[in-house]
Amino acid sequence: MKKSLLLAMTMILTTVLLAACGGGNNNESSSSSASSSPSASVSETASASASESPSEEPAAELGGKIKFLSHRTDLIDDGTFDKYAEAFKAKFPNAEVEFEGITNYANDIKVRLTTGEAGDVNMIDSSLPNTELANYYEPLPESLFEDVYFADMRLHEGQRYGLSTGVNTQGIVYNKQAFAKAGVDKVPTTLDEFYAACEKLKAAGIIPLYMNYGAQWPIGNWAEGSIKYVAGDMKWTDQFVTSDAPWQVDNAWGILMNIARTLVQKGYVEKDLATNNWEMSKGEVASGKAAMYFLGNWVIPQLIGAGAKSEDIGFFPLPYDNSGKYNAPLGSDYMIGVSKNSENKELAKAWVEFFVKESGFIDSQGFMPVYKSQKPNVPQLAEFQSFNPTFLEDVAGDPKFNEIANKAEIDLFVGKTTQDLIVAKDLQKAYDGLNERWKKARAALGY
Repeated sequence: MKKSLLLAMTMILTTVLLAACGGGNNNESSSSSASSSPSASVSETASASASESPSEEPAAELGGKIKFLSHRTDLIDDGTFDKYAEAFKAKFPNAEVEFEGITNYANDIKVRLTTGEAGDVNMIDSSLPNTELANYYEPLPESLFEDVYFADMRLHEGQRYGLSTGVNTQGIVYNKQAFAKAGVDKVPTTLDEFYAACEKLKAAGIIPLYMNYGAQWPIGNWAEGSIKYVAGDMKWTDQFVTSDAPWQVDNAWGILMNIARTLVQKGYVEKDLATNNWEMSKGEVASGKAAMYFLGNWVIPQLIGAGAKSEDIGFFPLPYDNSGKYNAPLGSDYMIGVSKNSENKELAKAWVEFFVKESGFIDSQGFMPVYKSQKPNVPQLAEFQSFNPTFLEDVAGDPKFNEIANKAEIDLFVGKTTQDLIVAKDLQKAYDGLNERWKKARAALGY
């Protein structure tokens, strides 16, 4: 990672730390104290963002109807996205935005892309190789990529197809009240301490960590969602383009998988592994019936929306070993793009710009800003930063890695493969099977 970028992020996070210590205003604290209606505070954020935009005449020249496909079914159901659409319509009076929420987005968007039913705007499939972007997406204006993080993440042959919708880091989001009830008086900074905390929580009748095994997509964090920063190299997977055996029990894949398997085997996760209880789980963690998630900072506002007080939710880096030192990622949330099949591409591009720059989505959903000159507003980042993790910015890897995985029918970033590995009787044997498929796929592609 470039030193200047790391310095910039360190300065940003330091600003968050100072602001939090100084009791400065932030969206999270105001939403938690304003009322018992978190969705109202989100709507207010959207309205405020729109009202703070420079005064200008409505752009009547752009009009028509577009459809936006999103994984954020919660924000569609609670009317938050409708508030964004109203603000967009105030700017473009002849425009309408229709929303479609997809619960199993990581899987279903792949099908939608191939059938041409991906709407006008959607969140880009994380496993789609950059070499295939032009088959499904329209290039975005260069003006959108000035001073942004991950500008080149979805770059191919000089064209940019995706804009980040938020900057995340990743770690353990926890309920402080659940910790206190179980007698966990210190945030764990080693793997042994983490397991000890889980044991105390279990003994107190609290689900230590809600893994969301049944939902599939969250458990990708125990595999490809975290391997690069655990390995200490954000291009770590590039080496496997010329390797026949990426999966090993003693590399980053194995380190994370063995933690996940231990959590399941010791009963430190939810009992019902078969059911997709994602929405329900937020209430469990918010209320303290469950204590932890292994997810990104984006989930914090969702817990507050589910009833938790902001001051009761904390955030610390995953202690994936006993060294007391750890890396943490700076990664993009979903990238947003315009469908190549859209019949209203200019309006779709206007929606992309509005959604990222003006809607208030990034701020209200707990992300770090996409634009580097802006400051983050999530107080829990101050606690996270206090553990002094080494931040590593995600970068685009060798597209051949995803090509090989697709050829081998190994569903990276979806979760099915990770599900199988977590409950496999013999992890090495399961890894051997994946490596054999990988080897055959590499050979078939000539890599």
